[in-house]
Amino acid sequence: MDSGSGSNGQRVKLSHTSLVTGGAGFLGSHLCEQLLDAGHEVICVDNFFTGSRRNIAHLLDHPRFEVIRHDVTFPLYVEVDEIYNMACPASPVHYQHDPVQTTKTSVHGAINMLGLAKRVKAKILQASTSEVYGDPKVHPQTEDYWGHVNPTGYRSCYDEGKRCAETLFFDYHRQHQLRIKVMRIFNTYGPRMHPDDGRVVSNFVVQALRGDPITLYGDGSQTRSFCYVDDLIAGAQRLMNSPDDVIGPINIGNPVETTIRELAERIVSMTGSKSDIVYRPLPQDDPLQRCPDISRAKSVLGWEPAVHLETGLARTIEYFDRLLSGQHA
Repeated sequence: MDSGSGSNGQRVKLSHTSLVTGGAGFLGSHLCEQLLDAGHEVICVDNFFTGSRRNIAHLLDHPRFEVIRHDVTFPLYVEVDEIYNMACPASPVHYQHDPVQTTKTSVHGAINMLGLAKRVKAKILQASTSEVYGDPKVHPQTEDYWGHVNPTGYRSCYDEGKRCAETLFFDYHRQHQLRIKVMRIFNTYGPRMHPDDGRVVSNFVVQALRGDPITLYGDGSQTRSFCYVDDLIAGAQRLMNSPDDVIGPINIGNPVETTIRELAERIVSMTGSKSDIVYRPLPQDDPLQRCPDISRAKSVLGWEPAVHLETGLARTIEYFDRLLSGQHA
């Protein structure tokens, strides 16, 4: 954070500095952009494993934007007012690539960022996930549901890593009176998703635009709720700026359920694709239902999603169409 000398010789803070770990990722880059628009100094931290310089290229010349190449599993020493801890591979393709490192990113990353927040007395927000609910037995999922998670499966590195990170956040709050915020993110989509991240929206859009078969796992009757990235980032900022006694966890997502088959058919229609829909076996521990109860977000934050699925998909399809055309060129 910048500071100068006041008339009485004391140091006077001149700006508000936000740290975004995973800031070159899909969500992190949108968050950096919104924080700059709000007048913040922004420090983007990323090791560029899944993040991309392309996502933040348009911000690099901004006078209040700084990029640090750093892995959050190692300590970081900077002066900031608030921390958004977004760093972690978030798609099965990426987090299963190196599952040990995924767990370390969630757990060691949380410890290091909480330690930084404690040192500099910063507020800190944890980007947790609906995966903490596992394959839920309660529907829709409320924040007081403890979940149904396999601790030894292929998804466990991510699911249990994020659950442990929440534990650390609450223990730091109780033990050190740290100002924490815990946000549970449900399926989010939009521009800057990685084209090969294996997530359902990006998979379907890329396959449809390329004319490849669209792969559905299971019979396509499993449901998800899809939140457009702008809505998600607005929810994160609402939570960070809420009173200190609002700590969460709070679900941030879209409560409108869509079956995977409906999503595939809609994307085929919107792209005008000739792609066929093909079916594959359901992966281990893939949840059959996922939908947030956002009552708490509505009442405490005054937040709910505003972008309809068709509008968000149109923007996402346009982004991937440009991206794939550029790759081909």
